[in-house]
Amino acid sequence: MKQVVDTRQRLLNAANELIWTQSYGSVSVDDICAKAEVNKGSFYHFFPSKAELAVAAIEDCWQHHREKHDRVFSPQVPPLERLAALCEGIYESQKEKRRITGKVCGCPFGSIGSEQSTLDEAIRRKSIEIFDRMSKYLEATLRDAVREGVIVAGDPAMLAHEVHALIEGTLLHAKVKNDLEIVRQLKPAIFRLLGATEIVESR
Repeated sequence: MKQVVDTRQRLLNAANELIWTQSYGSVSVDDICAKAEVNKGSFYHFFPSKAELAVAAIEDCWQHHREKHDRVFSPQVPPLERLAALCEGIYESQKEKRRITGKVCGCPFGSIGSEQSTLDEAIRRKSIEIFDRMSKYLEATLRDAVREGVIVAGDPAMLAHEVHALIEGTLLHAKVKNDLEIVRQLKPAIFRLLGATEIVESR
């Protein structure tokens, strides 16, 4: 059983790595199998198609980051510190990926979602689902920030969607320009959008 689980996980890991650093369209089943060191028969035992693997890989990637999100967005942390920590975490993640690949890779969910939104409905829906989960974290944080009076008053749900759009747009811009410094501007941009009363450094 452990070998079966390991084989499936290797395929998920390989798909996430290759699709994030390259693109869904440029990566073949053969590429994924080679990266995972799994034969093609085993691939189709777990996943009927590359698209179904991609959907499962998106979910796996989210679950991998979920513990970090729970920690960053802890209600015990002041809301502006949560946002600052999120931005710092995004920057460090992109910095590490650039160190390994030589390029800014952007958001894994936004990249595949935008690439496949007009081509594969299952991938589009899964990308929306992940976006909605991220917006829920942001919404809870912004509700606390509004209550504490540290940002402009507004509908937390709407503000969350605006902040998330800013995050995705910034990462896309950084990816296209291959410029990590653009990601550095994410925190001040979010704080300006929210009219934050103070700028804090993440812990």
